[in-house]
Amino acid sequence: MLNFYKTINNRIEEISAMEEGCWVSAIAPTEEEVSFLVNTLRIDPDFVRSALDEEEASRVDTDDENNTLVIVDVPIAEGQKEDNTIVYSTIPMAIIYTPQQVVTISLKTNSIIEEFRQGVVKNLQTAQKTQFLLKLLLRIATRFLQYLKQIDKLSTTTESLLHKMMRNKEIIQLLNLEKSLVYFSTSLKSNEVTLEKIMRGRIIKLYEEDEDLLGDVIIEIKQAIEMCSIYSNTLSGTMDAVSSIISNNLNNVMKVLTSLTIIMTIPNIIFGMYGMNVSGLPFPTFGAAFAMAAVLMLIGTIILNRKGLL
Repeated sequence: MLNFYKTINNRIEEISAMEEGCWVSAIAPTEEEVSFLVNTLRIDPDFVRSALDEEEASRVDTDDENNTLVIVDVPIAEGQKEDNTIVYSTIPMAIIYTPQQVVTISLKTNSIIEEFRQGVVKNLQTAQKTQFLLKLLLRIATRFLQYLKQIDKLSTTTESLLHKMMRNKEIIQLLNLEKSLVYFSTSLKSNEVTLEKIMRGRIIKLYEEDEDLLGDVIIEIKQAIEMCSIYSNTLSGTMDAVSSIISNNLNNVMKVLTSLTIIMTIPNIIFGMYGMNVSGLPFPTFGAAFAMAAVLMLIGTIILNRKGLL
C-alpha cells in the first residue's frame, strides 16, 4: 500500500499524487509499488530489500543518488489466538531521505505510522526531513517505554492470578513476556547504536535544534534499555519462583499419594492373610479382621501425619 501525505496548514493531509516535500508511506508494497520506489524515486533496490527483510538490523547508510537510509526497530503488540495471550515483538522500519521526499517502508502497519497519518504528532512538517525523522524516532522510543510499562502491569496481573490458580495460560503469558523483553532489549541496543551514529552528524546534517531533539531521543532510548533490563531480571526471578512452586506442589502431591498408598496397603495385607486357606489365625471372623485393619490404618495415619507426610 502506497500513500502520499503532506503538511497543509499545519496539518497532515493525504494527497493523491507525489509532490516535493511530501511523505511517502509504503506498507507491505507490491512489486509494482516497489518498482515505483526504485525507478521513480530512484531509491537503491538494496535499500528497499533491506526495509522488507524481517531480520534486518538497525543501521544507517547512503547511496550514490544522495539518498540516506535509516533502519530502526519498531515495537508491536500481537494477540495469540491459540492461547489467548499477548506477545510483544519488533519489526524493522526504513526511513529514507531523498532530495525531494521522505519515504517510510514497513512490512506491516504499526501504531507509529498510524499516529503520524492521523496527525497525533503536533507541529509535524513533512518538508523538514530531519525534523520528521527525529520526531519519528522520538515517537518510537516513547512507544517502547509505553509497551514496557504494559509488560510490567501485565506480568504483575498474571503473577497475581498464579497465586490463586496455577494454570498453563498464565505460565505461557509470563514466558511470552520474558521473550518479548529479549526482543526489546536487542532492538533497543541496536537502535541506540544507530542514533549515536546519527549524533555524530557525518551522515545526516544536524542543526542545533536537531541535536537537542536527538538528545531527547537518546535519553528515552537509554531509559527504555534500563527499564527493559530491570523488568527482564524481575520476570526471570518470577519464572524461577514459579518453577520452584510447581516442583514443590508436585512433590507435595506425590508425598500425599505415597502416604495414602501405604495406608491403603494395610487392609490388603490383613484381608490377604485371612483370605488364605490357613488355620490357626487369631479372631477368625470378618468383624475382627475389619477392626484390626481399621486400627492399624489409624495408627499408620497418626504416624505419617506427625512426620508431615499427610
